[in-house]
Amino acid sequence: MTDQRPIVLLLSGPNLNLLGDRQPEVYGDATLDDHVATARATAGAHGLAVEHRQSNHEGELVEAIHGARGRCAAIVVNPGAFTHYAWSIHDALAAFDGPVVELHLSNPNAREPWRHTSVIAPVASGTITGFGGAGYRLALDAVADLLGRTP
Repeated sequence: MTDQRPIVLLLSGPNLNLLGDRQPEVYGDATLDDHVATARATAGAHGLAVEHRQSNHEGELVEAIHGARGRCAAIVVNPGAFTHYAWSIHDALAAFDGPVVELHLSNPNAREPWRHTSVIAPVASGTITGFGGAGYRLALDAVADLLGRTP
């Protein structure tokens, strides 16, 4: 039997594959797999499915966004450093017809000035920053609400 639940594409940008090892004082010690598991559990409680893709390559994320058009109900994206300059990701998300939630483990606005600019925010329905791993639960709850899938 095929899973008929609406799909949320969860995108993880560069260096997020290093979570758990990379700067735990900033990003925590949970791994990317831990965060994806949280997203899947939260989505499942709302009758949604999560498809996850991580890449250190901008073009691969653009292709994943293009592939979500007409197939996925929403996108949650933690773009990592692409947040600040990846206009191709901005443009691809702008062409997606559904909610987009931008997600960051840390709060970029409380960090170095170059991190304060997001080229993703203008095409996102909303942004969740600074809540660590809980951000994944919050992002999927927000998507469920935007899709009308909350009680």
